[in-house]
Amino acid sequence: MNKEENDNYDFLFKIILIGDPGVGKTCVLQRFKSGIWIESQSSTIGVDFCMKSCNIDGKIVKLQIWDTAGQERFRTITQTYYRSANGVLCAFDITSESSFCNLNRWMEDVARYCAGDALKLLIGNKCDKVNHRVVTEEEATNVATNWEALDYVETSAKDNTNIDHAFMKLASELVKKHSNPNLQQGDLASKGFSLANDRKSISSKSVCC
Repeated sequence: MNKEENDNYDFLFKIILIGDPGVGKTCVLQRFKSGIWIESQSSTIGVDFCMKSCNIDGKIVKLQIWDTAGQERFRTITQTYYRSANGVLCAFDITSESSFCNLNRWMEDVARYCAGDALKLLIGNKCDKVNHRVVTEEEATNVATNWEALDYVETSAKDNTNIDHAFMKLASELVKKHSNPNLQQGDLASKGFSLANDRKSISSKSVCC
């Protein structure tokens, strides 16, 4: 995609990807961005981000996706990226009880630092390891409901299961939310939402993919 095409969009949304270290956040993002799965990924240091454009109902939607480190020592750094997020993808590993139990901590951070109208989606990654599952779909769905998330989606970066579906689900709901014709551009901008004529310059040094 050339620069001119990259600058031509109708919506720009910031999405943060959060969850414990090792649940596969970077693999999920890499699979969505490039269609590639790399089994051995180094841990994210602080935050990385990438951009991807998609077409939703004839609208060009640019997603700015921030992959946050799950380690406790980066928590103060990553929390600063919550504030202007339009959407949140919270991931856990269906084979890891601790990553599921720690969802409470991540939800508390979202409630504390994200805008109240940020949309949330819960994903249970590594669903290809069905024989090692320790968290049931029912348990995760209940958590998503209690969290007032849009949905619970089980994914596998390895098998490319529901990766596009998860991101597109969140993006589609964001488009619906911000397509209210009664809102003026100024109102949208105040909610962290950008139109095509509100250009954002992002340093290429920060792009992870």
